[in-house]
Amino acid sequence: MKTILITGAAGDVGTHLRRELASKYVLKASDLRSLTKINKEEKFVRADISKFSDALRITKGVDAVVHMGGYSVEGPWDGILQANIIGCYNVFEAARRNGVKRIVFPTSNHATGFYRRKDTIDHRVYPKPDGRYGVSKVFGEALGSLYADKYGMEVFCIRIGNVNPVPIDKRRLSIWLSPRDLAQLVTIGIEHPKIRFEIVYGVSRNKRSWYDNSNAYRLGYKPQDDSERYAKEVMAREKPGADPIAEMYQGGTFTVAEEVPNPAPLPKMKRKK
Repeated sequence: MKTILITGAAGDVGTHLRRELASKYVLKASDLRSLTKINKEEKFVRADISKFSDALRITKGVDAVVHMGGYSVEGPWDGILQANIIGCYNVFEAARRNGVKRIVFPTSNHATGFYRRKDTIDHRVYPKPDGRYGVSKVFGEALGSLYADKYGMEVFCIRIGNVNPVPIDKRRLSIWLSPRDLAQLVTIGIEHPKIRFEIVYGVSRNKRSWYDNSNAYRLGYKPQDDSERYAKEVMAREKPGADPIAEMYQGGTFTVAEEVPNPAPLPKMKRKK
């Protein structure tokens, strides 16, 4: 089996993906945090991708990289800079130096978050990030394009909506991605023989989707799930009073917030005496 490096493996999305891919690949799971559970098909390697030496170490001997590591929400610039700009560059460059040609880069819906909800957009739209986090994902997409064109690497960018077993609110009815549909997209990114540089949307076949995901379907994506089966329950929980600007744009609260609580805070490091 192929050996696949997953950075950011301890996060929610990484945890879902590791479970779904456990029987398909030998997984090299990496994160700065510890994993809560290690499957028999994987090996954990602790790393800080903001350090090039760590990125170089973890990308050795793998067939592909699924780069999920980084700051996962809108937050302070320094944190995003270190994890999502410097860290992203380090992973791409380390993969290149180690001869790894295939990178799957889960970017984000927040790279296009300032498109209005009334719009339907595809992979060819001009980026309209909704914050510093979104800007960092646009950077990662541009970096992937550079490494594909200049160095002949094969880069598959997935603008992920929201990965959860079920959609949790009205906005996520439009951007929901089930774990098994995520795994299918990542598998396409790893296995499709004609990838050079592609952008697709990481969403299930949602009736309320804001995305024309025909580029993913062209590459063989056949999502199994649709958020509509949960719509009645989700809408019954919705409360009035949401910010009108957040409700206008696809990025939701990221369009108005300066910082969103980090769902995966880094561990406090012990100071050396």
